[in-house]
Amino acid sequence: MLIDDNEIDNLINQKMIEAANISENIYVHSGAKSAIEFLKNVEKLDSVAETILPDIIFLDIDMPLMDGFQFLDLFDKLSEATKKKCKIVMLTSSINPQDISKSKNYTYVKKYINKPLTQQNINTLEV
Repeated sequence: MLIDDNEIDNLINQKMIEAANISENIYVHSGAKSAIEFLKNVEKLDSVAETILPDIIFLDIDMPLMDGFQFLDLFDKLSEATKKKCKIVMLTSSINPQDISKSKNYTYVKKYINKPLTQQNINTLEV
């Protein structure tokens, strides 16, 4: 899943993931609010939720309406099964040391990557 308010970044990142051939389905959200609603709705599907939930969520930090950290706070309220399945990778242009440090407070944030997403980043994910 890609969550970024920049449509061009989403398109480029989607193409990089497709080229790496690491995913059958790529969900793209241009806002954190729609992404969290999507995850909440998938949870309601019970038996098939596990197959629909993304393995990796690439999350931008600086977005209008709901930023990446607000998303993480709401993500924390989702089911244990969702939090266990979905690994989060911060994919952002922020080089602010406070953002990097803050992201480490969330156990399901597995990596912090600066944009753009590259094949090398994808190959070394190990989440």
